[in-house]
Amino acid sequence: MLLQIIINGILKGGLYALMALGMSLIWGVMDIINIAHGAFIMLGAYCTYWFFSLLGIDPFISLFLSVAILFVIGYAIQRYLINLVIRATIFITLILAFGIEIFISNLALVMWSANVRMVQVPYGASNFSIGSVTIPYARLGAFIIALIIAGIFYYILNKTRLGRSIRATSQDLDAARLVGVDVAKTYSFTFGLGVGAAGAAGTLWAVLFPINPMMGGVLTLKSFVVVILGGLGTMFGPIVGGLTLGVAEALGTNWFGATYENLISFTILVLVLIFLPKGILGKSE
Repeated sequence: MLLQIIINGILKGGLYALMALGMSLIWGVMDIINIAHGAFIMLGAYCTYWFFSLLGIDPFISLFLSVAILFVIGYAIQRYLINLVIRATIFITLILAFGIEIFISNLALVMWSANVRMVQVPYGASNFSIGSVTIPYARLGAFIIALIIAGIFYYILNKTRLGRSIRATSQDLDAARLVGVDVAKTYSFTFGLGVGAAGAAGTLWAVLFPINPMMGGVLTLKSFVVVILGGLGTMFGPIVGGLTLGVAEALGTNWFGATYENLISFTILVLVLIFLPKGILGKSE
C-alpha cells in the first residue's frame, strides 16, 4: 500500500513539475510572479478538450497544438501588454497579471459555462501491474511527457542561442544589452515559452482530472508552492519540488483524507519559507 501511494505521488508530481516549470522560467528571468499562470493552464486544458470533442484528436497529439497556441498567446501578451510595465514595481506587474487572470477566467466562463468537463480517452481507465503496484497508462504517459518537456526546456536554455540570450538577460540585464541581446524580444520568447509549458500542463491535466473555467487559481497556488519548494534559479528546482509535493500530498491524503490536500500543500509552503527559504535547490545570493 505504501509503495502504491508513493508511486501515485511521483506520477502526479511529474505533472506538478511541468506546471511550475513555466512559472519558474518567467519568474527567474523576468522577475515577474505570473499569477495568471493557472489561467493559462486552464486554457491549455480547454484547447485539448475541444480538439478531442470536436475533432477527435488524441490529447497526446493535440498537446503540440495546445503548446503552439499558448506560446503565441503568451508572446503577444508580453510583447504588447506586459512589456509596457516591465520596468515598473513588482506590485504593478502583480496587479496586471491578476487582471489578466480575471479576464481569461471570466471570458472562459462566459464562452464555455461553469460545467465541469473531462477528456474521456478510451485508455483512461487502463493500467498495468508490477507486482502489487498498479500504474495507470494515462498517468504514466503524462509523467513521461512532463519529463520530456522539461528535458527540451533544459536543452533550449543551455544549448541554443535563444537559451544563451535568456540566461544572459537573467544574470545581467545591462551586460546583455551591451553584447547585442534584444531584451524585449528575449522577454517575449521567455514569456511565450513559460505560457507554452502551462498549455502542455493543461493538456495533461485534462486527461487526468475534471476541468472548469475557475480552476486556475488553485493551479497557480500549486505552481507557486512547487517553485518555492524546489528553489528559484535552477531548471531542476521545479522537478524536485513537484515530485516532493506530489509524494507529500499522496501520503497526507492517505492519512488525513482528500479534503486536506490543499492544506497539506500550503503547510509545506509555510514550513519551507520558515526553515528553507531558498528551497531545496535554490541558489545562494
